[in-house]
Amino acid sequence: MSSLSYAATDSATMLRRNLRHALRYPSMTISTVAMPVVFLLLFDYVLGGTLGAGIRGVAHGGGHYIDYLAPGILVMTAAAGSVSTAVSVSVDMTEGIVNRFRTMAISRGSLLTGHVVGSLIQTMLAMVAVVAVALLAGFRPETGPARWAAAAGLLAMLTFAFTWLAVALGMVAGSPETASNLPLPLVFLPFLGSGFVPTGSMPAGLREFAEHQPFTPVIDTVRALLMGGPLGETAVVAVAWCAAIAMAGYVWARVSFERRPAR
Repeated sequence: MSSLSYAATDSATMLRRNLRHALRYPSMTISTVAMPVVFLLLFDYVLGGTLGAGIRGVAHGGGHYIDYLAPGILVMTAAAGSVSTAVSVSVDMTEGIVNRFRTMAISRGSLLTGHVVGSLIQTMLAMVAVVAVALLAGFRPETGPARWAAAAGLLAMLTFAFTWLAVALGMVAGSPETASNLPLPLVFLPFLGSGFVPTGSMPAGLREFAEHQPFTPVIDTVRALLMGGPLGETAVVAVAWCAAIAMAGYVWARVSFERRPAR
């Protein structure tokens, strides 16, 4: 068996380990779904009337506010999944299990790969749950299967990128408690983008930040894909951001893993 085959087998073993942990301790997985759903219902039912009236006609010809809101919530779900990933990695690094793995004949990167793929699966399932709630609340996408697949692919790319970043944050955190706090800015960045209101309605300084941060092009692209809007160059920018974050997170995580001794 080649070294690549060994690495794939070891990664699959670590993936099973992480999925079993998720089933045994579902609280973090539930929170990945619960927080975006709460924001979805809060903004739609409590603030949706006012916000919807303010942006009607601005984005994709008007319509219900939830049609504007749901894509931003889906992107927020990708960020929310990074919290549980960072905590899980930090637990492994601080409770001594990595010391045992390092004495075994397994691929050194398989532990990280298992965390990343496991988190990707859990977060994408959380997005399915969020879409289901959004549909029950009145979300009505105006698109076909091809654009649905493209939106799902972009969200998977974003989740993959944030997961590697979360793995790196879990590596550098001194404790699981610290690890749970480090990714939180990612969860709230959609508020400072186009997730809830158009960036054009923001003050000048904030608008410049909102238009050039990573979340805005991803949200705009997902919204265009699901609501039948034009893509333009926004899609290219969104993919470029996902690739850059994934590469930075991967390099940071691998370097931290090699340099930091487990406790």
